[in-house]
Amino acid sequence: MKFGRFQLQSRTFFGLVEGEQVVELDGSPFASYKPTTTRHALSALKTLIPCEPRNFYCAGLNYAAHIEWGAKRKGVAPKYPEKADVGYRSFNALCATDETIVIPADASDMVQFEGELVAVVGKAAKNLTEENALSCILGYTLGNDVSERNWQKSDRTLWRAKNCDTWKPMGPFITTGLDPMNLDVEIRMNGQRVAGYNTGKMLFSAQRYIAEITRYMTLHPGDVIWLGTDDATEPNLKHGDVCEIVQKDIGVLRSPVVRAT
Repeated sequence: MKFGRFQLQSRTFFGLVEGEQVVELDGSPFASYKPTTTRHALSALKTLIPCEPRNFYCAGLNYAAHIEWGAKRKGVAPKYPEKADVGYRSFNALCATDETIVIPADASDMVQFEGELVAVVGKAAKNLTEENALSCILGYTLGNDVSERNWQKSDRTLWRAKNCDTWKPMGPFITTGLDPMNLDVEIRMNGQRVAGYNTGKMLFSAQRYIAEITRYMTLHPGDVIWLGTDDATEPNLKHGDVCEIVQKDIGVLRSPVVRAT
């Protein structure tokens, strides 16, 4: 199934996406729901972020090719993580598909995309093992972990380098029944493929991250875990660009880019 969260005039609701149609739900996939007889054309609705997370977790460096690309740019040997390192992002940075990424006027030109698979928690979970870790997951969506590389060097907590308003596009939908360890993710800039990878290349699996988090913290319905990016993250984002994160079963997360003046 493919769930979305939508707005029609002043109403917000969850729906089941069936091609170019949306079946309105009574309730929420994070609690209980039933399909109604109301259908909408997808094009008639505003697609919102698919959930509003209580907590927003992210994987640290989780793909070898991305680590090697970064090390080559710096002229140093690649250093691979020894364990699954968990970080955080800020809710204020989330925005929906087709909403604009705004680059602050004082940001450098080194603002880059990071296309990621995102696990969406469907029920509360604590002390899971890798074997049963996916039991708490409702489904998967896509994220773009926009990053300013110069600020990343100086901002110890990455508060600005990764968390400016609009710098975490997420969506468009949540798709159930996927294998998080065998999905192809593609990044397009202005309609051209610029990067891509298979999630099977993760250094630490989705299951490993989920189990690690739940050793110490309770996951709650609607929480999200961004699972890292692979490949190079160039070219830089610039005014007038359109960046798309694509996965065939989830959809296209589309983000126009503007630079503030």
